[in-house]
Amino acid sequence: MKSKLLLGGLMLVAITANAQVATISENFESFTTGTSAAWPQNGWSKVVPPGPGPFIYAENGTADKHAQFYSLMAANTAAYLITPQIAAPDGTKSLKFTYAMTAGSAGTGTLEVGLVSAATTAGTSAFTSISPVYTLNSATEQTVTISVPASSNQYIAFKFIGAVQHTALLLDDVIYNTPATLAVSDNTKLKNQVKFAVNSQNTALQFVTKEDLKKIQIYSAAGQKVAEGKLDNNSFGINTLQSGVYFIIAETAGGTVSKSKFIKK
Repeated sequence: MKSKLLLGGLMLVAITANAQVATISENFESFTTGTSAAWPQNGWSKVVPPGPGPFIYAENGTADKHAQFYSLMAANTAAYLITPQIAAPDGTKSLKFTYAMTAGSAGTGTLEVGLVSAATTAGTSAFTSISPVYTLNSATEQTVTISVPASSNQYIAFKFIGAVQHTALLLDDVIYNTPATLAVSDNTKLKNQVKFAVNSQNTALQFVTKEDLKKIQIYSAAGQKVAEGKLDNNSFGINTLQSGVYFIIAETAGGTVSKSKFIKK
């Protein structure tokens, strides 16, 4: 009987260890801080090379906790912060996160997001990028949203590199879910009452709305802002955009925000 119970317990541990999550919402507040804390934490892992850095750990900020990268003596050396295993992404979800150069950092650094096959060195060796390379050169926090493509890789990895020794970078408020928020503030009231269409020349968006539009913002599928401005006779030019899928945020003079997407051919 004891053997059967032990076997059952081992099976439960194995099943728990391989559990996959459908969504992620992590602000790192429950993490144990410091470089000596045990990892994984909350299903998150890190892959760092042996030697005098870099480090990845949880840190107390001025307002709350965040994930911290610190190059120490290892400039231009990559380290990876890796999410819990997710269900195989099917292309319908987005990833939103906040990043910045930590105040007091000795230099700048970069952050790139990708998919990996495992939370190991072998897994990160096949890092497949799904984002631009973000340059972290300011302590002002930036929030971006990127689309996560369909893939058989089931871990999202944040790849940090410090340009010099003692570079410090931070990551916070990671949300993996659907639909994409496109960097719109969570407390913004969203409505879909602004109508528009791409003109026949594929050079402009033509709008029909009951309210005057204050501002138009257009984002690429990777979450980068590629255009911003006001309407000209209910038209907004897109002739400089390359072919692809884009997301649009339209703000009316009354403060209503509408979110939609279009295809530039």
